[in-house]
Order: sequence, then structure tokens, then C-alpha cells
Amino acid sequence: MELILLEKVRNLGNLGDKVKVKPGYGRNYLLPQGKAVPATAANLEAFEQRRADYEAKANGLLGEAESRRAKLADVSVTIAAHSSPEGKLFGSVGPRDIAEALQAAGHDVHKGEVIQGEGPIRNTGEYDVLVSLHADVQTTVKVIVVGDK
Repeated sequence: MELILLEKVRNLGNLGDKVKVKPGYGRNYLLPQGKAVPATAANLEAFEQRRADYEAKANGLLGEAESRRAKLADVSVTIAAHSSPEGKLFGSVGPRDIAEALQAAGHDVHKGEVIQGEGPIRNTGEYDVLVSLHADVQTTVKVIVVGDK
């Protein structure tokens, strides 16, 4: 399936690139999210006419992500969870829990932006968690997991 990207997509391409993707990825993710359109002659022509609009929108999203990264600099959140005396959690702390803690602290972070490369947190302690605000903008947030009494 050939598509024209309407915004930068990580590990795929930049704005305006004509890419070949598997049909399921294009049909189920890129097209419904508005990140791409089918690569037809009419869509190519329409894209070239609106390229300036798409570039302005992409620059606006990048600027917004940069300002959010500045607000998240040196932020740490504490999450209390049930744990054993040895520090092993009964359950785990995942992206949703971290995003909710950041939102409670006044930061606009969604669960899809929280990336835990090593999986959910299962022990008490301090962890650095990656927050991806844009395809080009990432930052780390310190998450402190403590056992509640």
C-alpha cells in the first residue's frame, strides 16, 4: 500500500514522503489517525497545493512539544503502590499510572506518550521513564515508586 505522509512518523518518514507500508498498518493506523492519505494522482496534486499548510501545522506541533518538554524538565513524580516488605509490588506501575500521576501534578501527558522500554515497573525504587511528546521530541521523567503502608 502506497501512502503520502501528512506528518512525520517515527521510523517511517517525514512530511510529504511517499512510503510503502503493509495494508493493515496503513488502513488501521495511518489513515484513521490522519497521518497519511493514499498515493493517488489527485491526492498528490492536492498535497502539493496544501504543502505550506501541512508544514505550518507540523511546525506548530513541534513548537508545542518543545514547550511541553521545557515544562517537564527535572520533573519527578511519586507513586504509592502495595508492596511486600522486600519491595516487590503486588501488581505493577504502567504507562497509565505514570501519565495519571503526571496529570495530577499539572502536566499534560497521555498514556501513549509514556514509553517503558523494559516493561512495567514491578519493584519499589527510582526509575527514569522516557516520555515521547513528538517524533523528534523526547524527555525523561523520574518516577519514584514507594510502598504504601
